Amino acid sequence: MTPSKTTLTTEEVAARFDELAQQEKWFDIHDELFADTVRSIEPPNSPYFKNAEGKLAVRQKGENWVKKVLDFHGAYTTHPVIGGNHFAVGRSFDITVEGFGRIKIEELMVYEVKAGQIVVEQFFY
Repeated sequence: MTPSKTTLTTEEVAARFDELAQQEKWFDIHDELFADTVRSIEPPNSPYFKNAEGKLAVRQKGENWVKKVLDFHGAYTTHPVIGGNHFAVGRSFDITVEGFGRIKIEELMVYEVKAGQIVVEQFFY
């Protein structure tokens, strides 16, 4: 008999997200928790990113950003607040980025969970 895999609840996804985010393990979050069809949504007219769709495209978006970071001055992520099949975290970071200089961003990151995976991430800054 094959053991059945249980689908994570939104609370369980948020808890694992929090565990990894507190360690700055953003690519582990991507690998473990994102659905293959995940969508990443930026604010309109974002100077930093464009929207991305699909796990590979969202991963590439993150990798491209990390390559541009010249210096990391500090960051923190709040613990998640859960509402239905969504959770949100606050994020603040202070970094020096190629082409932008030193920037400080305060953002709200909202995640939608379906079938135990993150299907949408949306950023407000």
